[in-house]
Amino acid sequence: MTIEMMEKPQETSVDMLALGEEAVSDIRQFVTFIVGTEVFAVDMSPVQEIIRVPDVVKVPLAPRTLDGLANLRGKVLPIVSLRRIFDFEERAYDDATRAVVIDQGQPLGFVVDRVVSVVAVDPKQIEGAGAISATVNTELVSGLLKDVGGYPMIMVLDFAKLIAREYAGAIGTVQRQRDTSLEAETLVKTDELKVSDELHLVSFEVAQQEYAIVIDDVQEIVQVPELIVHVPHSEAHVLGVMTLRNRLLPLVSLRRMFGLSNRDADENSRIVVVSLGAVSVGVVMDSVNEVLRVARSDVDAMPSLLAKDGNMSDIAQICRLDSGKRLVSILSVANMFRHSAVKEALNAVDTMNNQQVQVDAQFDDGARDDEEQVVVFLLGKEEFGVPIDSVQEIVRVAEQLTHVPKAPAAVEGVINLRGAVLPVMDLRRRLGLAEVTRSDQQRIMVFLIDGVRTGFIVDSVVEVLKVQKSTIEPAPRLAGEQSKLLARMANLEKQKRMVQLIDPDHLIEGQDRADLDAVTKMTTA
Repeated sequence: MTIEMMEKPQETSVDMLALGEEAVSDIRQFVTFIVGTEVFAVDMSPVQEIIRVPDVVKVPLAPRTLDGLANLRGKVLPIVSLRRIFDFEERAYDDATRAVVIDQGQPLGFVVDRVVSVVAVDPKQIEGAGAISATVNTELVSGLLKDVGGYPMIMVLDFAKLIAREYAGAIGTVQRQRDTSLEAETLVKTDELKVSDELHLVSFEVAQQEYAIVIDDVQEIVQVPELIVHVPHSEAHVLGVMTLRNRLLPLVSLRRMFGLSNRDADENSRIVVVSLGAVSVGVVMDSVNEVLRVARSDVDAMPSLLAKDGNMSDIAQICRLDSGKRLVSILSVANMFRHSAVKEALNAVDTMNNQQVQVDAQFDDGARDDEEQVVVFLLGKEEFGVPIDSVQEIVRVAEQLTHVPKAPAAVEGVINLRGAVLPVMDLRRRLGLAEVTRSDQQRIMVFLIDGVRTGFIVDSVVEVLKVQKSTIEPAPRLAGEQSKLLARMANLEKQKRMVQLIDPDHLIEGQDRADLDAVTKMTTA
C-alpha cells in the first residue's frame, strides 16, 4: 500500500511494543482524515492506497458527488467528493488534499481535505454508533474511536453503506447484453436501398476551398503530431514521416501538392489517412468539415476541358450541393497515389526503413480485428466517441433551426436535409451539461435510431480514431441511465487520454422516442 506523507504517532508505536502478543492480535488499524470540520476514520483493510487527487474526466449523467474518472496505472478510478456527500461547502483542492482509494468490489477514490495518520486502536477504544444515535444521524457510521490520535472521539465511516446509498448499489462493471454487430448489420440492411443511391464522403477545407474523399478510402483522421521527422533532400510537398501505432506514415501537404501558399498547421489542421491496398499516406488538410451523404445524381464527372493528366488529375468529380450553390471537388485516391508527391513520400519511407514498414504493415493487417474505429468529438473539454459505423453523416449546424411546438425538451428543432426532415437534438442538454452559444466549430452528428435519422449537436468533431480493443473497458457503473448510455471507455494510457464511448441506441429512449417519431411525422406532413 502506498501512503504519502504519513507517519504513525510515536506514542502509538511505544504502546504497541508494550502490548503482549495476545493483545497485539486484537489491535485494529485505522486511517484517520479530516473533511470540513469533522474527523473521520476508516478501517485499514479496504484501503488500497492514498494518493494526490489526479486529473479527472467529467462524466455526464453521473451523481453530483462524482468528481470524475481518473487513470490510475492503466485502470479507471472513479473520484468521489466526500464534501459533496456530506453537503459541506465546496473548497478548492490544495497540497494537503488526498484521495483515499477504497475497494468495496471496485476501487473508488474518496477525496478528503487532509489525511491525519494511521493509528493502531485497542478494541476497548471502539464503541458502537448507538451512543450518539440520539443526536447524530449514524446511518453511515459504523462505530466510534475514543481518545485516539489526540482526538476525544472519531467517527468510523461505513463506506459499504455510503456507496450503496449514493449509487444505489450500481457501482460495478457493465456487461454488454446485446450483440451490437448483429444490430448494426440489421440497420444496414434496412437502409440498404437508400445508401446504394448515395455517396458517403468526408469533406475538408484547403485554402478556403472544399474538397472531399469517399469515406471507404479514409482509414482514419488524426491530429497533426508535435514530432514530424523530415526527410532530407525531399520536395516541399513532402512534410516528412510520423509514427502512427508503431508504423511509419508518410505525410504530404495538399496545399503544396496543389501549388497553393504554405501555411503552418494549427489546432484545426487534421491528417486524413488514405489507403490504397496495403499502402497508406497521411494528407494534411487545413480542417475537416463534415461527413456527407450525397445523391449520386448530384455528382458529375470533371468536365473533360478541365480534367488534366499527370499531377492535377486528382479531382475526378464535382458534387453539387444546396441547389448548385455549393460545389465540392471529390478527390480520387487512386489518382492521388500516382501523384509524384505521394510517390516520393512512399519512397522516402521505403528508403528509411523498408523492412520495418513491411513488418508493421503485416502486423497492422493482422491486428485490424483487434481494433475499433470511433469518431471522437468534444463536449467542453471532455472527449467522447461513437462507433464509426453508427454515424450516418456529419453536417454543419444550420443558421436557423425550425422549432416544433410540443417537441421533447432536448429537441432544438428540425432541418431540411436533402429534402428529408431531420430532427435535431442538443447532446449537451441530453447529457445534462451546461448549454453554450452556437459556434462555427459545432457539428450535427446524424445517427439512425430505430430506423429514424436523428441529429445531435456536438461542440466539435476531433478525429476518426482506431482504438485497440484491449484499451476498451466497461465504464464504472455510476447511475442507471449513465450505465447504459456511457457503458464503455477507451483508456488510452500512453496518450494520457480517456474517451467515453456513447452507445447511440440509448440516446433516445422511452417517451422521447415516441414523441420524436410524432414530431418527424407531423413536420413531414
